[in-house]
Amino acid sequence: MIKKGIYRHFKGNRYELLYIAKNSETLEDTVVYRALYGDMGIWVRPLSMWEEIVERDGMKVKRFTLEEEKDVD
Repeated sequence: MIKKGIYRHFKGNRYELLYIAKNSETLEDTVVYRALYGDMGIWVRPLSMWEEIVERDGMKVKRFTLEEEKDVD
């Protein structure tokens, strides 16, 4: 199970995972998260993409890596 908390994107920026929501049309699990830089925008992304392994500089890495777990509300 994915945990709420602070994650680092493989390109370096940090994000706070706020919620796991359901897409009303497809019922796909979707991550709701906030950028921890710039305008602190709120974003959504399919959970399957959040948990993907991507290739960078010839290495396979997690797209997002948990850095700090937060208590669940």
